[in-house]
Amino acid sequence: MAVCVAVIAKENYPLFIKTMPTENELKFYYTVHTSLDVVEEKISSIGKNANDLRELYLGLLYPTEDYKVYGYVTNTKVKFVVVVESSNLTLRDNDIRGMFRKLHHGYVDMLCNPFYNPGENITSRNFENVVISMMQQE
Repeated sequence: MAVCVAVIAKENYPLFIKTMPTENELKFYYTVHTSLDVVEEKISSIGKNANDLRELYLGLLYPTEDYKVYGYVTNTKVKFVVVVESSNLTLRDNDIRGMFRKLHHGYVDMLCNPFYNPGENITSRNFENVVISMMQQE
């Protein structure tokens, strides 16, 4: 399903990035980095419209020739970016929302660890297992 999952801090530095085909890892870092401009643009447009305040799912950020990039932002402005292959036609918007919901629950569970300091890189094995299960779903 997903080929890259990233968690970006409020200050726009990566807390966690996992790519499935590791040979294109640098390409995915670039894709995630360039998506942050679109995320910030969508967040600022939501801030102007008071009715959409509770909507955390940002939807399709931008498509490329090979991939589609989706975004999600938490109430604390932590951003989740998921990159999926464009060739995957069976993937619907509800499936992407479910992936983000699962990722958000895994992130919250990881934050509940008293030994994790918010803002540090995410090294939790449980969180990584959640991400790997999202990437291996078929």
